[in-house]
Amino acid sequence: MRRLLILASFLIAAVSLTAQVKTIDKELLDKELQNVIDKWDDCPAMAVVIVKDGAIAYENGFGVTEEGKRKKTDEYTNFAIASNTKAFTAAALAILVDEGRISLDDKVREYIPWFELYDPYVSENMTIRDLLCHRSGLKTFSGDLIWYASDHSRETVIRNARYLEPVYGFREHFGYSNIMFLTAGQIIEYVTDTTWDNFLKYRIFTPLGMSRTNTSITENNKLDNVASCHTNVDGQNVVIPYINWDNIGPAGSINSNVHDLSQWLILQLNKGMYKGTRIYSEKMADEMWSAQTAMTVSSFTKSINPSTHLKAYGLGWSMFDYKGYLIVTHNGGYDGMISQTVLIPELNCGFVILTNSLSMMYSAVMNQLMDYVIDDKIDGSWSDYYLKIKALIADYDKKDQAEWKNSRIPDTKPSFANEEYTGIYRSDIYGDVEVSIKSGKLYLKMLHTDIYQGKLNHWHYDTFSVKFEKAPSLPAGTVSFIADKYGKIIEMKIDIPNPDFDFTELKLYKNNQTQN
Repeated sequence: MRRLLILASFLIAAVSLTAQVKTIDKELLDKELQNVIDKWDDCPAMAVVIVKDGAIAYENGFGVTEEGKRKKTDEYTNFAIASNTKAFTAAALAILVDEGRISLDDKVREYIPWFELYDPYVSENMTIRDLLCHRSGLKTFSGDLIWYASDHSRETVIRNARYLEPVYGFREHFGYSNIMFLTAGQIIEYVTDTTWDNFLKYRIFTPLGMSRTNTSITENNKLDNVASCHTNVDGQNVVIPYINWDNIGPAGSINSNVHDLSQWLILQLNKGMYKGTRIYSEKMADEMWSAQTAMTVSSFTKSINPSTHLKAYGLGWSMFDYKGYLIVTHNGGYDGMISQTVLIPELNCGFVILTNSLSMMYSAVMNQLMDYVIDDKIDGSWSDYYLKIKALIADYDKKDQAEWKNSRIPDTKPSFANEEYTGIYRSDIYGDVEVSIKSGKLYLKMLHTDIYQGKLNHWHYDTFSVKFEKAPSLPAGTVSFIADKYGKIIEMKIDIPNPDFDFTELKLYKNNQTQN
């Protein structure tokens, strides 16, 4: 038995050595990644870093930091990494677990006594672990309108979550929740004498030498070499301003660059050890990469990655299998930027992709790099494949817009004079939305979110169309008014179809009417 174990150990070592022999061909990657960004006309910039065997094996930037300008992107160009922040929050809490200051299975109310959700049992029994693995019972992105681009504080965002209605049972189903991650990060303030922001700065960023990494656009705006955000409007890349995400910080407010993030990859692949210093324990590293909540392998995933059989969410990371390897990953979607982090622990390798538009290009690059690291070859057809998907989505969007326009019933009139629609409509979830008259037209303004305002044009009956010009990523939608049996307007419904924000979740009642 001992001889078998010794032989097995040699075989394992041989396999490991074989996996680590391959070196990164920088010239090949430069050529292939440049080909990708040249093919895609909807993403001005991309930066990529690959870490292998504890060191940077490749890093480079492509394109320009802003459409129409000449400043080149490089490895030090800062981007918003959005939900890639979540792994940092999980690591911060892992540090506190190692220090014996918290346990992952502690109840949230031990640290935030006023924490409340939709059900008394859930409020009382929600744990830190539950917060970190998206099993609260809320649907994906529920409540994001509370914080997105709003003036609500972190505390207000968490407090207003009690009005969100679940769609699943507690711990029953995966439902991605930014607000639960915010709550997890805020626990740091109740356990330590510092904020989540400063904890990350002094316990993670500084020890790792991540000197250009920060948790607020206020700090990011002070730096040079920062990528601009872009969205596509009528086939053109349009620069859009950074949105302040400070109030959702622990779920998504970090800004960084691939050079800084290379050190984060090294820490992760070394399971909490960085240049001889233990940042968090190997036990907690394994915990963060352990499946906590099962996820569905969609038919789309099966079509592009037939070797993927299982998906799960850990603590701040998602996981799936690809060609026999464990992939530990997360992406981040900011308004005008998309990023992706990938770790392949068995190959002691990982990479980060940062882009400055809402383009699918990052997906093509992710698949190319996974294949390159695993198979030692780059498949350029991934870019063509995703360009076809992009075209299909564009066609669907056109059809949806055509169907929406055709749904309008012609030759109808509003039931009321403009003045009857005006007033304050309140949502427990969000707060106040105002309808006023501006230049002779009805005008809607979500009072806590400056970018969500626009004129109302009659659509049909008591429904009006609206387009938030300050939020070009969102399509046009509708605003419908509902009257009671006495002919008095009592409610307003906003419907702007999009994959990120559920406006129909808001129940808006006029002049403090009773909310159900």
